[in-house]
Amino acid sequence: MEVLSSAFRHDVEDDDIQHGGKNAVVIEEVADDPIRYLVPGPDRGGNLLELVVLDRPQGPAVIHAMAMTEQYRHLLPKGR
Repeated sequence: MEVLSSAFRHDVEDDDIQHGGKNAVVIEEVADDPIRYLVPGPDRGGNLLELVVLDRPQGPAVIHAMAMTEQYRHLLPKGR
């Protein structure tokens, strides 16, 4: 998955972003023009990240990555 420069704004490392995307807990559409998904997943240390992934014809791209905020915790499966 491509990681765009905007995803590094909150100092999350590329390897953590890739790990979070590969181990997504849930995928939730958050916008439709263009289509964007919220993809919460763990970094390499098990800390949850919130990733925003842009759906593009050439493949998905992460445009935002940061520590998971309370705003989206309701999307997680029970016990997470």
